[in-house]
Amino acid sequence: MPVANRIRGMTQKKTAALAAASLFAFPATAMAQDEVPDPYADTVYSGDYLSVGVGVALNPSYSGSDDYVVTPLPIVQGSYRGVDINPRAGGLALDFLPDAEEGPGFDLGVAARLRSDRVDQIKDPVVLGLGKLDRAVEIGPTAGVSFSGVLNPYDSVTVSTDLRWDVAGAHSGMVVDPSVAYFTPVSQAVAGSLTFSAEYADGGFHDYYYAVSPAQNVATGGELPVFDPDGGGFTRAGVTLLMGIDLDGDLTNGGLGLVVIGGYSRLLGDAKRSPFTSVRGSADQFLGAVGVGYTF
Repeated sequence: MPVANRIRGMTQKKTAALAAASLFAFPATAMAQDEVPDPYADTVYSGDYLSVGVGVALNPSYSGSDDYVVTPLPIVQGSYRGVDINPRAGGLALDFLPDAEEGPGFDLGVAARLRSDRVDQIKDPVVLGLGKLDRAVEIGPTAGVSFSGVLNPYDSVTVSTDLRWDVAGAHSGMVVDPSVAYFTPVSQAVAGSLTFSAEYADGGFHDYYYAVSPAQNVATGGELPVFDPDGGGFTRAGVTLLMGIDLDGDLTNGGLGLVVIGGYSRLLGDAKRSPFTSVRGSADQFLGAVGVGYTF
């Protein structure tokens, strides 16, 4: 593999491993540099590898809440016999397509997420008084394409989409998560990614998380007015900045590393208008996280 592709692939994978419980992973993509010798053929990422670790995040108590809680984040990232294991928020994705050495890189696989919205850590007493929701288990296909060498020889832009359905019978709906990410190494020890993302959900999802029934209105003493969502639509749009720092000064090898994440999203449509947000919470949602991981 050309050296530029190898450097980009190693830094992307290591940074993603550190952020496994957050929002995105970075596929390895390519730009040919055949005239440069490749000194990275025997890195920890050249075959099967595994990254494990732990992080903590400060995030809203539920989607639309203005109360914030600390959440533990497990870290799992790796590759086994050509199948990449990539992180997702509350889950992971499997990519079955091998990394390309030249031209655009393509991802195709399966994504899964455990959604625990209003299941636990509900701090608002009015919302908590309505009881907890069930956890949703969302599974479906994921696909993406990456373009390298956009602003420098080692950066990339990745466009991807996850399409998932709840198979656990919680919201029993469909969710689509499109995103566009720009990745670049900053130095031999530091890499960063800026990701723009959104979420679209169908009517079943909206009814489960955002509706307020007449009975719930009475139960809250009128604090939450009756609300009937219009149907499917976009629920949020946001941006996330991730910085990965290798503690031995080399992103292309294994070992110990840190990640720092900051994010902002804005709830849209019925997610914004729902009394869970407009009365008891806020449409402005912030995220902060730190993590540590080890790759071998």
